[in-house]
Amino acid sequence: MKKRTVVAGAGAVAVLVIAVALGLRPGNDPVAAQQPAPLVASEPAVARLGNQQVSPDELKTLLATLPAESREQLRANRGALESWIRSRLAEKAVLEQADAQGWRQRPEVERQTRAAAEQIVFRDYLQSVSQVPADYPSATELQQAYEAGKAGWVTPPMYRVSQIFLGVADPQTLESVRKQALELSKKAQAAPTEFAALASQYSQDRASAERGGDTGLQPLQQLVPEVRGAVARLKVGAVSEPVQSAAGFHVIKLTEQQPARTATLEELRERLTQALRAQRQEQIAKAYLEGMLNTATLSIDGAVLNQVLEEKQ
Repeated sequence: MKKRTVVAGAGAVAVLVIAVALGLRPGNDPVAAQQPAPLVASEPAVARLGNQQVSPDELKTLLATLPAESREQLRANRGALESWIRSRLAEKAVLEQADAQGWRQRPEVERQTRAAAEQIVFRDYLQSVSQVPADYPSATELQQAYEAGKAGWVTPPMYRVSQIFLGVADPQTLESVRKQALELSKKAQAAPTEFAALASQYSQDRASAERGGDTGLQPLQQLVPEVRGAVARLKVGAVSEPVQSAAGFHVIKLTEQQPARTATLEELRERLTQALRAQRQEQIAKAYLEGMLNTATLSIDGAVLNQVLEEKQ
C-alpha cells in the first residue's frame, strides 16, 4: 500500500548505516580521525583487523551519539551494526597506511587539519557561551509559539487500510493474477470480517500480511497513486475491487478513517520546546559574535581586498 511497504525496514536501516558510517561514527571528526588509539593486546575488543580494533568504549560512544530511535534500530539490527564495525576498521586500516607514508605531514593535509581544528574549537566554544537557560521556554512562551504556528499544526485526514497484494513478476501471468485478485475481492466483499484471514493467507506483501493486511494509519499521499482514488471512495468496513498498480494488484479494505485535525500542544510540546531552544541558542550566539565585533574598531582595507580578488587563483 505505502510506497515504502515491504522495503521500508530495509531502506531505513540502509539509511541509518550510511549515516552512521559517514556522519556519526567516532573518528569522523577531521581531527579526531587522525588520532587512532594505540592497540593494547590485553584490551578486550568488539572486532579486530590486523593491528586495528574497535573497542567496547568506542562502540558505546557511537551509540551515545545517536538519537534514541536510531540507537534502538541499530541495537536491534546486528547486520547494520556489523556494517558500521567493518567500515570503522577499514577506516583505521587506511589511516594506518597513510601514517606509514607520512601523509599527515603533507602541507595540504596539515593546512586542512588546522582549518578543521579551528572550526571545531570555534563551534564548541561558541556553543559553551550561548547556553539557553534551563527554564526556557516558559509555559507562556510555549503556548504563544503554539498559537502563532497553529495553522501549521494541522494533520491531514488519516486512513487505516488493509490490503491483499498479488505481485505480477511476469507480464504473461497478468491475466491469471488479475483473475485471482478478483476472486479474492469477491470473497472479501461477501464476508468483510474474513479479510484479515484472506490477507494472511494470500497477500504477497508479507510485512502487512503478518498483521492481517494492515498497513497502518497514513494520509492518502503516502499510498500508491493508483490506490488513492479507491481508498477515497470507500466507506469504513468496505472492500474494493482489485486495483492495478505497477507492482501488481491490490484488494483494499478501509478499516478506519480520521478527519483532519489540529495537533494539540501536548502532542507537540517536546518538538516545539526543542525548536524554541535551538532558535534561542542561535540568537544568543549571533549576539555574542556581534558583540565581539564591537570590542574594537573594525577596518577593511579596500585596496588590499581588491588586490586579492584580482589575483588569478
